[in-house]
Amino acid sequence: MNDEEVGVDFAETEEHRALRAAVAEIAKDYGPRYYAERAAAHRPCTELWKALGEAGFIGVNIPEVYGGGGGGLTELVLVCEEIAAAGTPLLLLVVSAAISAEVLTEFGTEEQRGAWLPRLASGASKMVFAITEPDAGSNTHRLSTTAKRDGEDWVLNGTKYYISGVDEAEALLVVAKTGQDALSLFLVPTDAAGLDKRLLPVDLLLPERQFTLHFDGVRLDKTALVGEEGAGFRQVFHGLNPERITGAALAVGVARYALTAAARYANERTVWSEPIGAHQGVSHPLAKAKIETELAALMTRQAPGSTTMACPRGSPPTWPSTPPPRPRSPPSTRPSRLTAATACPPNTG
Repeated sequence: MNDEEVGVDFAETEEHRALRAAVAEIAKDYGPRYYAERAAAHRPCTELWKALGEAGFIGVNIPEVYGGGGGGLTELVLVCEEIAAAGTPLLLLVVSAAISAEVLTEFGTEEQRGAWLPRLASGASKMVFAITEPDAGSNTHRLSTTAKRDGEDWVLNGTKYYISGVDEAEALLVVAKTGQDALSLFLVPTDAAGLDKRLLPVDLLLPERQFTLHFDGVRLDKTALVGEEGAGFRQVFHGLNPERITGAALAVGVARYALTAAARYANERTVWSEPIGAHQGVSHPLAKAKIETELAALMTRQAPGSTTMACPRGSPPTWPSTPPPRPRSPPSTRPSRLTAATACPPNTG
């Protein structure tokens, strides 16, 4: 086995470092206070979304022919991580860019791609994903929302629950049963006749609001069907895998933001004539959190490539049944100062 067959290169390319820096530069003009104010009022972060769209970062994963950046999921992961690290995590990047845009790019008709992808790429339009149901969650085998043929049209009936950002979106990407064991995906305008949108009162401090949706005989023409009838299982997971990865990227970014704030406070807060960060009881837990955040970040950055790896159907990758024992930390001397490099991931931008 030669050197090329072992190990993993974790170094980021110059292009990826430049992407991080550009996104961070935009996000820092808004920051955590901007985000917190809008989250408290459940108001969309419209200005930040617009700025990211104008710079080409909302559609960084969408093909250039449709007005996107021509990158892929890896680039979208970097965008998600950096905006979260600035204290401004945007949930609809996960829903509109990671799920909806990825599904349309792979499975949409040419007409659907041409109509939707340029607007999703620019940030001018948003599309949210509707799969969760009151009695099924996101278990695709228990969904009860149906779409039935009526001549050339489809008629949609059912209920979806906890759907994010409906009030900001122009369309829904709806998962419905079209047969006993068949799912299909449909594009549904948010102003469609027969669609009732009910705001869900939730205590989460998020700019994005949550909705219950009732589809009561919503009539759709044949162009609303995404790809092939009955191909919904494959389409759903083509969207859910990017959702999980970009969701993880947002979490990594939030952890970076929290660690940066904690390290700053530990250096500034002085008790008995020295910063509290000089004490191991403070510095060691932060250092441990920094290590775990770095590990999560590395796994998240590797994940986009893993989604395209071939795996025999019915044979998912196997993992150890129990994790290896954690090594004990050797004793160390007390640091005189807690640094950002010790307590939080560096700003790679």
